[in-house]
Amino acid sequence: MLSAFGTAHDCLTEFPPSAGPGIPPDCVWLDLVEPTAEEETLVETSLGIDIPTREELAEIEASSRLYQEDGAAFMTANLIRRGDNDEPESSPVTFIIKDNTLITIRYHHPQAFPAYVKRAMKPQTTAMNGWGILISLLEAVVDRAADHLERAGQIVDDTSKKTFGTKRALSGVHKQQPRRSVNLQELIENIGEEGDFVSKMRESLVSIGRMVAFMQAISDQMRENKFVKENKARMKILQRDIVSLTDHASFLSGKIAFLLDAVLGLISIEQNGIIKIFSVAAVVFLPPTLVASIYGMNFAFMPELQWPLGYPLALVLMLVSAVLPFVYFKQKGWL
Repeated sequence: MLSAFGTAHDCLTEFPPSAGPGIPPDCVWLDLVEPTAEEETLVETSLGIDIPTREELAEIEASSRLYQEDGAAFMTANLIRRGDNDEPESSPVTFIIKDNTLITIRYHHPQAFPAYVKRAMKPQTTAMNGWGILISLLEAVVDRAADHLERAGQIVDDTSKKTFGTKRALSGVHKQQPRRSVNLQELIENIGEEGDFVSKMRESLVSIGRMVAFMQAISDQMRENKFVKENKARMKILQRDIVSLTDHASFLSGKIAFLLDAVLGLISIEQNGIIKIFSVAAVVFLPPTLVASIYGMNFAFMPELQWPLGYPLALVLMLVSAVLPFVYFKQKGWL
């Protein structure tokens, strides 16, 4: 699908599909979403550039995603979104600047794009040209990334509370909550999902940061004017935001790794507790089993077999031999 946008009264306007088969002359942004071969040919013919295909975007190396060719700047970055099932989806998006016209090629639907279009339909204070729209679009992407990281941080905090959850009594003393209601397998799944999302988000922020640095290098080659100075200032702010979010993503990755180790430690503690119970049970029932085994032997001469109190005494002996180890373990705090 090919969407063409222009500007009017400092607002972004979308050209209707019936505007004509060609590219409108006053178009400042061409948004290609899963474009067909005919749409790619139309843009290439109108602007005189070679648009990378989906296969080329998938195969292109990270070191070759930023280059200039045919008087145009080609920039590719990985953008991430939450899918319908809340799964993170990462896909490369290409941004092309040619003669102050922005062309975007994408094969998924990051929420930042429709959010920016909706906001840009109102009067803007920034330059509504190709460079200005590109920077505004990246600002929307970074804002969306900040929202995603904030949500991921909240999920990590909730998982931390479930893992190390405590409740304050009326006296002000912390008492440990029972962990029987905590599903450790579910915690591991949540930690794994957020760890995967945060790692992909950090990768996306790094690629966007490299793209902004490339844009700054291109802007240094331009003739200084009001709009170029404004764009440089906005790109510096955008670069600082990306660095801050990247640091925050690294912090979340470290916290997620700590939580994963903690949950695995809790699982080991529970397993050790179960093994300890079986070990204590085996020790408790060992002396009664020994007594019962002794008096279960088939020897012809056993004095206790003819004793009237022999059977009750054997029962009492088995009971006492079971209670004594239990009391000893209880006093030692092993139970």
